[in-house]
Amino acid sequence: MNQKVKLPIGIENFEKMRTEGFYYVDKTGLIKELLDNWGEVNLFTRPRRFGKSLNMNMLRYFFEYGCNSELFGGLEISAERGYCEKYMGKFPVISVTLKGVSAMDFAGAKAMLRTIIGNEAMRFLYLMDSPNLANDEKESYRQLTALDSTGRQKFSMSDDMLTDSLRTLSGLLCKHFGQKPILLIDEYDVPLDKAQQYGYYDEMVTLIRNLFGQALKTNDSLYFAVLTGCLRIAKESIFTGLNNLKVFSVTHSRFASWFGFNTGDVKQLLEYYHLEEKFELIRKWYDGYRFGETEVYCPWDVINYVDLLRAEPKAFPRAYWINTSGNHIIRQFIRMAAPGTRREIEALVAGETVTHRIRQELTYRELYDSIDNLWSVLFTTGYLTQRGAETADTYRLAIPNLEIRQIFVEQVQEWFQEEARKDTSRLDAFCAAFPQGDADAVERQFNAYLHKTISIRDTAVQDAKKENFYHGILLGLLSHREDWVVTSNVESGDGYSDILVELEEEGVGIVIKVKYAKNGDLEKGCIDALEQIERMGYGELLLENEMNTILKYGIACCKKKCKVQLASLPAAFSAE
Repeated sequence: MNQKVKLPIGIENFEKMRTEGFYYVDKTGLIKELLDNWGEVNLFTRPRRFGKSLNMNMLRYFFEYGCNSELFGGLEISAERGYCEKYMGKFPVISVTLKGVSAMDFAGAKAMLRTIIGNEAMRFLYLMDSPNLANDEKESYRQLTALDSTGRQKFSMSDDMLTDSLRTLSGLLCKHFGQKPILLIDEYDVPLDKAQQYGYYDEMVTLIRNLFGQALKTNDSLYFAVLTGCLRIAKESIFTGLNNLKVFSVTHSRFASWFGFNTGDVKQLLEYYHLEEKFELIRKWYDGYRFGETEVYCPWDVINYVDLLRAEPKAFPRAYWINTSGNHIIRQFIRMAAPGTRREIEALVAGETVTHRIRQELTYRELYDSIDNLWSVLFTTGYLTQRGAETADTYRLAIPNLEIRQIFVEQVQEWFQEEARKDTSRLDAFCAAFPQGDADAVERQFNAYLHKTISIRDTAVQDAKKENFYHGILLGLLSHREDWVVTSNVESGDGYSDILVELEEEGVGIVIKVKYAKNGDLEKGCIDALEQIERMGYGELLLENEMNTILKYGIACCKKKCKVQLASLPAAFSAE
């Protein structure tokens, strides 16, 4: 069998995927399920990178160009002859994506919206010659596309025409074809997200409300519409009076398997590329989402990692999803967290669940109004998933997988460093205690820091891995001293030391070994750490770098407690 050599990283065009040899996970069953259960307006809310845009493009090609067997031949929908004969290639389709409406001001956003809708209208230039359209209707089309007398497009449609653009275009297509069109709007909520960020939210809400109201509520020319987005915006905001809206969110079981990969999809993909042994690793890193009652993998992660494995068979998993967002939501969530919420974050990172009411109808203006709203946002955007419902709107929430756990851990660490730097005098005193050999002061201050931070507990990994959290906190605190040379996991003696510090002007070197105190035995943890420093010769690099005095610290940690011991005399010794 000739293997397909390309994986569809970033490909959202169904035709390109099917005609240019890309691997495709068959999601055409969505078509039949949509036709069996559609409403006049259908909204699918899913986190980013779960295949929404590709599915929307697939719908467009089925309803508009579906007679091309090369696109759908051999796929699940092709076996549904009744559906294909009745619907395939039988509709004009208006397809727009609003993900590009991301300007820093309202005028720029409107210009982007004009361009997007104008470009879509330009696909139907044959309307200018349609015998079914009157002259005034052709003039409406000319205004919609902003064509000048030479046929060039200027994207200068008026505000009134912009508001009415989707309804006008659907009406013209309906009259030309004698068939009501289907309207597809992908990433409908991106303009609102950007407007909130840049300060023109009220203006954008009014524009989107009027645009959607004309296209979706008062449009007798429309067959049906499909919208996708991350959040369901409250009806009192942009869907005012839209009583024909059917919402299929991440809590619904219907349509759950058509967005993202299921276990069968992943196993088939790995078998295809002879990577079956990587299944368990991929499951831990990228599985764990639950849409309704269906377990779902993030397809963006799986495809990217499989592509990497084909080039580097021993490559470790990477956090691909994190690189598609600034993760400002988690950062804001942690900053707003009171002590009780911080304990819940600790439980989540440890693999436990917390129970919260989820509001699935929010406006972007409300996202950061309260910590309760942020729980809802983390859930709907994919940073948390559900492990079962307590009531109709209350769920047991969990971090889906190791990738998202890593995002939380990194954001917790960044937050802690920011908090620590706010009190520079305290941080200076903590750092100064190390070269002074004041183990009691180091222990007292480090305990205070640990009490304040969000503990990263992990019962599922080896003790050495648990040490990484405490190692990271300590490394960040010591890095406050820009005049010190602070290194981590550097080769020294017969191994790699945790932390080495060099005070070059004073000729003082510091060796620190952090131990996780199993069963809470902090005393033994310190002794083991100091013995390891001696046994492995972790101070040798400091001697080579001409540090005249070397201090050796053993630090044992468990939960939010630590103990610090300085090596007994001679704890400082001369390089001679």
